[in-house]
Amino acid sequence: MEIQIGRGKAARRAYGIDEIALVPGPRTLDPSLTDTRWRLGGIEREIPIIASAMDGVVDVQMAVGLSKLGAMGVLNLEGIQTRYEDPNPILDEIASVGKEEFVILMQRLYAEPIKPELIEQRIREIKAQGGIAAVSATPAGAVKYGPVVARAEADLFFVQATVVSTAHLSPESITPLDLAHFCQEMPIPVVLGNCVTYEVALNLMKAGAAGVLVGIGPGAACTSRGVLGVGVPQATAIADCAAAREDYHYETGNYVPIIADGGLITGGDICKCIACGADGVMIGSPFARAQEAPGRGYHWGMATPSPVLPRGTRIRVGTTGTLKQILRGPAQLDDGTHNLLGALQTSMGTLGAKNIKEMQQVEVVIAPSLLTEGKVYQKAQQLGMGK
Repeated sequence: MEIQIGRGKAARRAYGIDEIALVPGPRTLDPSLTDTRWRLGGIEREIPIIASAMDGVVDVQMAVGLSKLGAMGVLNLEGIQTRYEDPNPILDEIASVGKEEFVILMQRLYAEPIKPELIEQRIREIKAQGGIAAVSATPAGAVKYGPVVARAEADLFFVQATVVSTAHLSPESITPLDLAHFCQEMPIPVVLGNCVTYEVALNLMKAGAAGVLVGIGPGAACTSRGVLGVGVPQATAIADCAAAREDYHYETGNYVPIIADGGLITGGDICKCIACGADGVMIGSPFARAQEAPGRGYHWGMATPSPVLPRGTRIRVGTTGTLKQILRGPAQLDDGTHNLLGALQTSMGTLGAKNIKEMQQVEVVIAPSLLTEGKVYQKAQQLGMGK
């Protein structure tokens, strides 16, 4: 239903994850009976959670650790890991600088050229330790480094930008990335994003995407919505893009997973994304809080070091537990940020969903008071959901 903003301008109401709730159906089941497995690019994982390609979240060891725990992490090929042979002193510097000097420091550190030999080295380091080598680059980076990624035999290639579309206009001096040609020529599956609309998601699928990332601006460290005013709240964005997936599957028989990317902090957030139609999620800040994370308790956006228009900031997330505790438990916190798999399994059991496909079909209601109703003491004492 359209809403009139003013004469000549109508709008559609969109909903965020915090504005919805999941409704239990007529049956329940024991969480141990739920099946959370999913597939992306021919790779099956027990846990439908991907760690974001951010320098404070994923390095070689995190990628390996996530793989061994049943999930996966994506390495940023245009970040610290591929600019410096030893990233540790650089990460120490990022964690130690004051907030006033942060952006200028980041712009200087990220001015160091990307080294193709380090791209190949990092991929081979992940694979040598039994990890899934999933890597990410911008469309411009994909043009430059696609052959290197293919030569190193990465498992998945994520082509990511704030907004990716198949209809990109560039100056005459710049040849834009032909996404369909790139997907066809790459010897490994290519995941494309980010988008928030039915039309763009459908076009990315037609271009050959092995998966589509959904989300513009909701990330904990992202400031794109403030800087650019661009974005669609996640619940609506996921539902719209999932509808494109279903139509594309009906027309072609090819099922392309939808991955909700950004702004997800708790197990409940993950459950609601899947209920809106996502097959999996990509999260950053919850993993940045792991003891093994490279960010030293900090988290920053991929566009933070932009030399022209930074669209991210550094946030202090702290360190709350090990990667295993955050992903599989046992939880040491009561706010939904530990044992994300257990939260998903328990929610699915409560809703009577045996697998991800059934979880996508559960009833959703608009519930703006979901996180505040009856929580006055938690809020006042900053406990549980009131933190």
